[in-house]
Amino acid sequence: MIELLASSPAVFVGTCLVLGLAVGSFLNVVIYRLPVMLDRTWREQGRELSGEAASATLPAAAPERFNLAVPRSACPACQAPISALQNIPLISWLVLRGRCAHCGQPISVRYPLVEALTGVLCAAVAWKFGFGWPALAALVLTWFLIALTFIDVDHQLLPDNLTLPLLWLGLLVSLWGPQPGPAAALPVDVRSSLIGAMAGYVSLWSVYHLFRLLTGKEGMGYGDFKLFAALGAWLGWQMLLPIILVAAAVGAVVGLAMLSLRGQSRATPIAFGPFLAAAGWLMLMFGQQLVAGYLGLFAVRP
Repeated sequence: MIELLASSPAVFVGTCLVLGLAVGSFLNVVIYRLPVMLDRTWREQGRELSGEAASATLPAAAPERFNLAVPRSACPACQAPISALQNIPLISWLVLRGRCAHCGQPISVRYPLVEALTGVLCAAVAWKFGFGWPALAALVLTWFLIALTFIDVDHQLLPDNLTLPLLWLGLLVSLWGPQPGPAAALPVDVRSSLIGAMAGYVSLWSVYHLFRLLTGKEGMGYGDFKLFAALGAWLGWQMLLPIILVAAAVGAVVGLAMLSLRGQSRATPIAFGPFLAAAGWLMLMFGQQLVAGYLGLFAVRP
């Protein structure tokens, strides 16, 4: 099987497409459950700090287990368990016509969209990198970015449970990186990764505090600093400027569109993490060529 994947690009791309659909199904679980798990943890910690647990006269009932594995997936409307045949990525939603098999209530189109998006992006990564462990690293980065994007869209939250492991994984992967060069590849060298992680965090941290000093408002969250640092660790410091320029440009366009189409005010917060994640993935795929082309415009010709 390994020889087939290595010798046939089409088979490798198709395999990564199917793998992406399956991983996308799991990412749907992460996107929904991780914020709930964090909220429960924070509430419990808040009760402990306030002394509520100590002052209770009756012993509290043990909370129901809720993590990425349990309880079993169920319909949000009727709580009927979802069987294995009803949980086949993308196919089950299409066969059921987007409705629960038990109560007939609509199932959000978000679920098949995340699965399809993950599958397509995984296939693109396989096509770009070819068979090998750099492709595996790029797939892992892609999965993290998808989960972070949708969690930030839903909750304006970039959990440390994802951003910090992503940062450390980027630094770890760089141990097998090439020698320093003018543009990023995957994996990058250790020096570019370390500088990228530090510069990514410090740059947005500085912008945040400068903006707060000038306006008295908070322009972004600390999760954005950590995500930008993680992208610097994975892609190197060379990609930080292109990432932030693309993210800021797309974010400005989306913000203006929301103001005009939805009638929202300028005070309405917009999650910046999805734009960072999207720009980071684009630089993962095309950043090396973009930087090389940009530098070529200023190359001295005889």
